Amino acid sequence: MVKRFKRYCKTLELENNPLLIEEYKKMHSMGKAWPEVTQGMKKVGIIDMEIYLTGTTLFMIMDTEENFDHEKAMTELGSLPRQSEWEAAVSKFQKTNALSSAKEKWQLIERIYKLDQVAENNITDGYVEQITI
Repeated sequence: MVKRFKRYCKTLELENNPLLIEEYKKMHSMGKAWPEVTQGMKKVGIIDMEIYLTGTTLFMIMDTEENFDHEKAMTELGSLPRQSEWEAAVSKFQKTNALSSAKEKWQLIERIYKLDQVAENNITDGYVEQITI
């Protein structure tokens, strides 16, 4: 069985403060992210998400349903209960405005290479991927 999905990659800069970075990592450790926020992500069509850290740069890989509309989903996510509260709580760690939504904070990045790429995609529509299950 082949499963198709879209992948988006994003970056965000943290404040250059080792104590804040450690606290930010703890907020995202297993079982610490607010359940309403993770449920909201799933509700708008996010299948899986990973966030990596190097220095002060965060790198996110977000896998979504194949028919995912990034603009629409991020707007919907921002309107869900506790999402704006979460964004305010994590903003002290990030080089962003406390009132910014996740949509405003996380910047989409362009994929310029993929091993065995079979289709052209663009940054805002996501990169269509597939796995065989």
